[in-house]
Amino acid sequence: MSAPPEPRFDPVQVRDYYDRHTAAFVSHGQGGNAGAIHRAVWGPGVSHRAQAFHHVEDRIAELAGRMAVVADRPLHLVDLGCGVAGSACYLAARLPVRVTGITLSPVQARLAQTRIREAGVSDRVVCVEGDYNHLPPEVGPADLAYAIESFVHGPAPDRFFAQCRRVLRPGGVLVICDDFRRPTMDARADQAIERFCRGWHVNALLDRDALQALAATHGFAHDLTVDLSPYLELRRARDRVLNALLPLLNLLPLDAGRLDYLSGGSALQECLAHGWVGYEMAMFRAPG
Repeated sequence: MSAPPEPRFDPVQVRDYYDRHTAAFVSHGQGGNAGAIHRAVWGPGVSHRAQAFHHVEDRIAELAGRMAVVADRPLHLVDLGCGVAGSACYLAARLPVRVTGITLSPVQARLAQTRIREAGVSDRVVCVEGDYNHLPPEVGPADLAYAIESFVHGPAPDRFFAQCRRVLRPGGVLVICDDFRRPTMDARADQAIERFCRGWHVNALLDRDALQALAATHGFAHDLTVDLSPYLELRRARDRVLNALLPLLNLLPLDAGRLDYLSGGSALQECLAHGWVGYEMAMFRAPG
């Protein structure tokens, strides 16, 4: 089990990363029209691309639906790193829930407000500009909290779990869907992982054991971890073209950081293809 690494990016740097790149994620990403700036997952039962971009959210919706039957009341969900509120709006459109989203990025917060209004869910979805490691008091209490591809950015994973413990009701559920490091003796792994972390501003690339141990220190019980790596799209034609062009693009006189997400994404594809990193969805239950 590896310990959480020392943070290399502070919240301001992560905020600036998303302020700089969100417009490109939304306009050029394949899931941008739906507000999905996370990956497509071609899991069981998925038959088309729109479903793939919502596979993780559909799993969360199934879980929330089961919780609602037991609670017999509308649930409150918290999206920890909500982006432009695509997931929050999707869930609110399918379930009688309230959703509070948190994002560091003022650019994302503005886009989220527009998306929430256009989706007609302003009465049940709100986006708060803030840090999920320092949640405003008004965010809780919550029945279910989820972090989709946002956990790795946090500079203090211990603080993340402490905040989730505070905001969740007793017996509430925490879902983390993200990249996690896997054991390997391959000498090529460290260099590729470094490029991924540098390019995507990753602070907390934990392994599965470290994540579960950290959660346990805050009283969370591990319910389930699902490996979604086999359902990702790797080595697509666009990825191969990008890999070929990156060396040339890096020679252009662009502002520092303009290509960081492309370089990081290319490295992540390599890490996933070789099994040095896995894409997993982990579910935890808060102490009751």
